[in-house]
Amino acid sequence: MSANAPKVPLPRRQQLEQMLRESALDIDLYLELAAIHRAEDRPHEARRLLQQALQVSKDDPRVLWEFEEATLARSLQQYREVNDLATRLHTPEVDREFKRVQVDWANRRLDVCRARLSRDPSKHSLRLVIAEALLDLELYNEAIEEVQPCLDSDALSPAASMIQGKCYSSLGQDIASLAAFRAVALRRTVSATPKVRLAAMRLAVDIARRHQLTLSVERYQHAIEIAEADLAKHETKGNS
Repeated sequence: MSANAPKVPLPRRQQLEQMLRESALDIDLYLELAAIHRAEDRPHEARRLLQQALQVSKDDPRVLWEFEEATLARSLQQYREVNDLATRLHTPEVDREFKRVQVDWANRRLDVCRARLSRDPSKHSLRLVIAEALLDLELYNEAIEEVQPCLDSDALSPAASMIQGKCYSSLGQDIASLAAFRAVALRRTVSATPKVRLAAMRLAVDIARRHQLTLSVERYQHAIEIAEADLAKHETKGNS
């Protein structure tokens, strides 16, 4: 190659890697390079890089947030990969690995959301994520308790009641479960989305049928019809 030939510029990722070798204290370089790794579906590399950045600047909230996001992304990536494998292969080894990544995904959500909630206790929406993870771990009583503060929030109460209903159902407490599902779908002051109302009422119908609550079944089926109509309108509006 001629000595006068123009140099081909390095891709931005390689530029940043070189710049970090020369300036290992520049937090913005870590953040930009980690964002590239995330965009290219390499959350493990992003997490490793951000872990280094935390050692450089533990007080930077941007780094901590992105590290937590990369941690979640890596766990979710593993869950999806093994889930895809499990749909094709049904072996004891794959089943054990799928159970492992399920537990890991739940625990990572617990770790991150509890840490964020400790930093800002006003973020009650994080309690919903924590409770969903507890539900996945079959820690039903803890999940019920976790979302209790969310019931006072108009925006969060439908999702909180839905989680409690599922937990009560898993505990065999059908009456409490039914009350929670009714709170999701039939509460007058706060209306859940049609999709959530539909799911809650279908679960409520199953419980009511088991207990031969004929009038309740009829009422819930009517609520299902309304939710289905509302959902159809919503989907039509979204496609227009």
